[in-house]
Amino acid sequence: MAWIAGVDGCKAGWVAAILDLAGQAPPILRVVPRLAELLVDMPSLTLIAIDMPIGLPDRLNGSGRGPEQQVRPLLGQRQSSVFSIPARPAVEALDYREACRLALATSQPPRKVSKQGFHLFPRIREIDLMLRADTALRDGVFEVHPELAFATMRGEPLTHPKKIKGTINPAGMAERQALLLAQGIPSDIMQARPPKGAAGDDALDALAALVVARHILAGRGRPFPDPPERDSHGLPIAIWTYWPDRPPPQDPAMTDRPVPHAMIEAAAQRIAGHARVTPVMRLGTGAFGSDADISLKLECLQHAGSFKTRGAFNNLLALDVPAAGVAAASGGNHGAAVAFAARSRGVKATIFVPEISPAAKIEAIRRFGAEVVIGGAQYDDAQAACDRFVAQTGALKIHPFAAKETIAGQGTLGREWQGQEPDLDTVLVAVGGGGLISGIAAWFAGTKVKVVGVEPEGSRALQAALEAKGPTEVKVASVAADSLGARNVGPLVYGVCKDTVDHVALVPDAAITQAQVTLWRDFRLAVEPGGAAALGALLCGAYKPVPGERLGVLVCGANIDLTKLATLVG
Repeated sequence: MAWIAGVDGCKAGWVAAILDLAGQAPPILRVVPRLAELLVDMPSLTLIAIDMPIGLPDRLNGSGRGPEQQVRPLLGQRQSSVFSIPARPAVEALDYREACRLALATSQPPRKVSKQGFHLFPRIREIDLMLRADTALRDGVFEVHPELAFATMRGEPLTHPKKIKGTINPAGMAERQALLLAQGIPSDIMQARPPKGAAGDDALDALAALVVARHILAGRGRPFPDPPERDSHGLPIAIWTYWPDRPPPQDPAMTDRPVPHAMIEAAAQRIAGHARVTPVMRLGTGAFGSDADISLKLECLQHAGSFKTRGAFNNLLALDVPAAGVAAASGGNHGAAVAFAARSRGVKATIFVPEISPAAKIEAIRRFGAEVVIGGAQYDDAQAACDRFVAQTGALKIHPFAAKETIAGQGTLGREWQGQEPDLDTVLVAVGGGGLISGIAAWFAGTKVKVVGVEPEGSRALQAALEAKGPTEVKVASVAADSLGARNVGPLVYGVCKDTVDHVALVPDAAITQAQVTLWRDFRLAVEPGGAAALGALLCGAYKPVPGERLGVLVCGANIDLTKLATLVG
């Protein structure tokens, strides 16, 4: 008799979904305290797919082993479920402090060990010792990841999380059960009470691993990386899924983009009730002397004074927050948003700001309860200081633009805007690091809406990247440098914008300050330079709409020192 099994860790040890290849019987679920017991009781097991890391490098470069780095981008919002397993010396440590010390010494950039990851170490060591002792097992035991298996079944990342704050999410369980049902797993097995010592989600993960095992046995296995790497003991280092017989039909605009619509939809559901729905002000044709039909999207009225609040909440609600809290580097607005969101969630926040940050923005960060650290002269210096802090403490870094969670959160602005103004032809969006325009452009991708970026003449990181066909460094000197002063947009922002942003319009500082004055004089809106930049492009002619064009202008930041505004308006 030949058997295959899908195995997942559980409270009592291991839960295995076992299938008899020779018979017609459905899979059975079984819990064993030690994996070796399963092999002793069922010596004819032909293939095991197991949700546990196999193969441990002696050193790491980047955020985890190679398979973990390759798989995360395939999972959308579920990326955080792929833990960063440290190098072998750390996994072999029995004490948490010692594991952290060894992990820092064997990783670049240096990374500590999460408590959740440390709790997995005994099971990782168990399977590691078993495979090192019995080389014959190596060709029949495959590392899998349930969320990757489910994403393969669906053809794109899942819509619902399996758990929310440690509690089972019925919508997530139903989504996974439907996918298993389509793979031939009987519904009564999924609906039955799981074996003692295993939870319902553990059983589903074991069944997902069994699905992958069945495909690997049929020759459809797909490893990440391909071919698998090997550690110093000869163990394979790869996470396996499979090639579907017929990939499901996909909308390229929804699935092949770095930040697909589904990710933004999920972010919108996640942050609902936390971020404000900001209003649109319809000005009609002729406003500002233009022949276009103009409206202003007043995101300057968002919590903490800017759109950054959307991305901050999405990070905090989508990712696991460690005891050390969250950390961010910011010219001001991102820091204020992270501080506001962290206070709302009862989370500690440490914000690193450069010396050029306006006093009003630093005061706002402190007012929201965060610790402020001056991290150097420019933004990049603050980011470097933040990175060192994260490596030392294990805090969760919330990047202002180079993170999909951030971009998806900012993309909810585009989703909201489209619902308020469904007939827009063009939107003007200010660009700093590019997280905002990436999210908005990702949302409008595949529609008739043209997304135009607006950058100061003295701070043009996105335009430079689009011209160079890749991220590139620029010098920064602008009245809006505290919010629109990134030197490099980075590969993620470039990857989104290269196919979704129509072009970038450059505006002089004088047009930006003119827009600030206009917004105060005509609408009594106190707006910072970066928040007024998009309107500046219209006022100075850097963007020239055609007659009758439905033009939306984003007003995106209100954290202005009122004494400076008073000086501008006289």
